[in-house]
Amino acid sequence: MLTTLKTVYTDTRASDLAWALGREPLPALATLDLRLGGTALQLRLLGASHQVLLEQERGVCSETVACIPGSKSPLPVGVSERVGDWEYEFSARVEVMTPSAFSGRAQELLALVADHPHGLAGVFPGSPDAFTALIAQWRDGQMHWRTWHAYPEEGQLVVTRSRAGARSARRVREPAEAAHS
Repeated sequence: MLTTLKTVYTDTRASDLAWALGREPLPALATLDLRLGGTALQLRLLGASHQVLLEQERGVCSETVACIPGSKSPLPVGVSERVGDWEYEFSARVEVMTPSAFSGRAQELLALVADHPHGLAGVFPGSPDAFTALIAQWRDGQMHWRTWHAYPEEGQLVVTRSRAGARSARRVREPAEAAHS
């Protein structure tokens, strides 16, 4: 789903993005509700980027990547955490491109997400290349999602990958136990 967001473009620098886990739902400009693999998932476009909310019988998990007031933490390159009964992983990178390469990549991504049954993209007013986009999928018993945050004035595209799934109940065997098996 592709939408034009009715807001001003507030997070104009890739370096302003911060990551947070476990935040309450923030006001959204657009949402997409999905049910994949028994998990309720809501993709949310914020005026300041994105939020993903997951809910299953075992509990809830939320990821926010946005300009968060008061946050001085830069976007992490990678995170792996346990959240209740969830195992969660996150990674981020910044792609830097020339203006023409950026515009081409932006339009490619918007077309991909607009046609995806589990995709949500919002274009900010004033530039067809200023957008936030998300795609989700259920794979191997886990929820996976990717996001793109476009900053055309800097020629920067922030790309994130996340996954969350049930915490494994398997016990890690000690080396001595493994030797006696």
